[in-house]
Amino acid sequence: RAIRICLDRRDIFRTQLRALLRASAYGNIGIMYPMIISVDEVKEIKKIVESIKAELTEKGIEYGEVEQGIMIETPAAVMISDLLAEEVDFFSIGTNDLTQYTLAIDRQNSKLDNIYDSHHPAVLKMIQMVIDSAHEEGIWAGICGELGADTSLTETFVSMGIDELSVSPSMVLKVREAVRNIED
Repeated sequence: RAIRICLDRRDIFRTQLRALLRASAYGNIGIMYPMIISVDEVKEIKKIVESIKAELTEKGIEYGEVEQGIMIETPAAVMISDLLAEEVDFFSIGTNDLTQYTLAIDRQNSKLDNIYDSHHPAVLKMIQMVIDSAHEEGIWAGICGELGADTSLTETFVSMGIDELSVSPSMVLKVREAVRNIED
């Protein structure tokens, strides 16, 4: 899935990255790479990006600065988040996949709904670990996925030090209200 396909089909990946870099001349762009499980993957991506920048420079094509971040969706990425943080500008914690892989539960299987628990202490500890790794390296960490809109955890996430909650438009006001109602 995800970055594995990009690194396997580099011609397509390079075309996408080139387009994003060219668009960055006209505004702020952040690129988030999904399903990362190793530092080597990130280093390989960075090499590809640098080679595309060199090509664009050689051709006189403008591009801007681009933030590069990764999705943290697997226990493997969590466990090496301190090393990954040295390589990127931000983390986005994909809570849907992280919960699924941490609990070894297919979230698409309705027969397992009774044990799929995104509030599981292991999931929350992993989220804290990623936030801590990000902040120790001076980068930001956000949460995306259904858990970001779970207002029963908003205060927990804020106390953990999360920098961003990515939610669907219909949940923005509810989450904003939950943040405002947090007592100092």
